[in-house]
Amino acid sequence: MNITKIVGLALTSVALCTPVIGSAQNKELVVASSATYRPFAYETPSKEIVGYDIDMIKAVAHKAGLQIKIVNTPWTGIFAALNNGDVDLVISGVTINDKRKQSYDFTAPYFEARQLIAVPSNSTAKGLKDLAGKKIGVVTGSTADDMSSREFGKTNPDIRRFESTPVVISELVNNGLDAAMGDNGVIAFRVQEHKGLKTVADASFPKEYFGIVVKQGNKALLDKLNAGLAAVKADGSYAQIYKKWFQAEAPALPAQ
Repeated sequence: MNITKIVGLALTSVALCTPVIGSAQNKELVVASSATYRPFAYETPSKEIVGYDIDMIKAVAHKAGLQIKIVNTPWTGIFAALNNGDVDLVISGVTINDKRKQSYDFTAPYFEARQLIAVPSNSTAKGLKDLAGKKIGVVTGSTADDMSSREFGKTNPDIRRFESTPVVISELVNNGLDAAMGDNGVIAFRVQEHKGLKTVADASFPKEYFGIVVKQGNKALLDKLNAGLAAVKADGSYAQIYKKWFQAEAPALPAQ
């Protein structure tokens, strides 16, 4: 074999072993969102996933130069999908709290939230403490689950756990529950669909924030998402998206 062939084979070998940086940068990221969480994420009759969260992640990804694919992922398995590497990030009305920050990294907030209670119109309940001894519906692993567990005990049989807010509200409408608790945007939206229900705002409930979730330690992706989110807030896109879905002026959000 002559020297020209040897050099040619060596260069071919190097080319095959060298990663294509451009391809890595343009990798399509898989975004998990539970599309049973209207108006944050839900499916249209044609199975398109739409909602506030979806508009936000699309805007953030555009500003950050990221390609994304959104996958409808049940809430009960959404963190397992992230842990297993089946998805790269999660946007699904996930409340930023100390417990979750032990296992995951969050972007700066993209939504301000509070917990809200739904009860029958004739209920006299004024807050969470008034629901002692009542059957309360929550989504498994949600902030409502955490708060009701702290108030009444995690193993309390009166706390009924379900996979999605629509199921919880359905149980309440059909008299299987005395109350339902969840994020304000979703609970208020669902209660509007049922004349026999009303909402109760507990003054003691703290202000909360939703963040986009990535695997702990994935600083490169987190930095890109934060940069994209900052740009969306700065150019007015956040305010426009908020008004589109909630018919209200967007509240100011903390930088982190």
